[in-house]
Amino acid sequence: MDIRYHVIKEFAFADGTVLPSVTVAYAVLNPSAIKTALVITCFRGRLQNTCTFAQGALKDHRVVVAALLGNGESSSPSNTPSFPLATLSYEDCVRAQQDLLTNALHIDSLDVVVGFSMGGQTTYHWLLMFPDMVHRAVIICSSARTSGHNVQFLEGPRFALQNAIDYIPIAERREKGTSLTASPCVRGIQAFGKAYSAWLTSAEWFDEECFRVLGFSSRTDWDSATTGPNYSGWDPDDLLAMLGMWQRGDVANLRNKDSSAHSLSDKLASIKTPVLLMPGKTDQYFRWYVSEREAEMIPNAKLSVIPSVWGHLAGSGTNPVDTQWMDGEISTFLNE
Repeated sequence: MDIRYHVIKEFAFADGTVLPSVTVAYAVLNPSAIKTALVITCFRGRLQNTCTFAQGALKDHRVVVAALLGNGESSSPSNTPSFPLATLSYEDCVRAQQDLLTNALHIDSLDVVVGFSMGGQTTYHWLLMFPDMVHRAVIICSSARTSGHNVQFLEGPRFALQNAIDYIPIAERREKGTSLTASPCVRGIQAFGKAYSAWLTSAEWFDEECFRVLGFSSRTDWDSATTGPNYSGWDPDDLLAMLGMWQRGDVANLRNKDSSAHSLSDKLASIKTPVLLMPGKTDQYFRWYVSEREAEMIPNAKLSVIPSVWGHLAGSGTNPVDTQWMDGEISTFLNE
């Protein structure tokens, strides 16, 4: 994947912070295709490990894969001084992505936007912020508003990281001149991963020992990889910036200049774009029945529940069976 970087000068965040520049990391797949798709990274997602469907349902699309602000590839606390760690919003991400598309790639129309998890929440914001630009949307294992249960679950990993003996906030590290690339918080990040790990899948996944599908011979081996090497290269404050954005996710907080819709139901009712919602049947924090309710509020929505024991990971591309199922649903939706 050829990763590129788009620089935006004098970028104003939703909280009022203005930085001399921010950078959006991105890649373009199937560059000669006529149709265009935007695929957005998720929490702890990198461009290289994002499920793009570029060889399946989106094989006839030029696929632009964009990294969320805060993910360590685009502008983030770890690579951008004065980055607004505590107030980063999906609105910021969408405006940066829109600048990338229109000013760098000269794209003014998207045949489809696809997002998993935090990428799905970003997609919801796209539908409300630039409705005329998006023709279709696919939202996988996500929701328009982060639930109270989801917010509380994330408090566990946050607390584990921030109270680790080796956690030093980014502002202090910069002030002391501490290297930001020398794994400054090994114990804290591992504690974060341990607190997070059981929520990734489901009770059924553990009962059926599905870790064997990934090549692990035991739960312990899977745990070691999931809470160790999988976090390699992550800065703790990048994780915290994204976690906070996830917790604050709520499209009802958007105040469009041309819209009088303020409640969640009003916001979703105002979406005219055809939307495919694909929640996971066993997802522990983006519950499938929330997507069912959201589908009832959106005038032109289709609900397809992923029939999997892989929990939240069902939508991530981790399990080939689930990915093939999603690919088929997306293809059908795009051809309707």
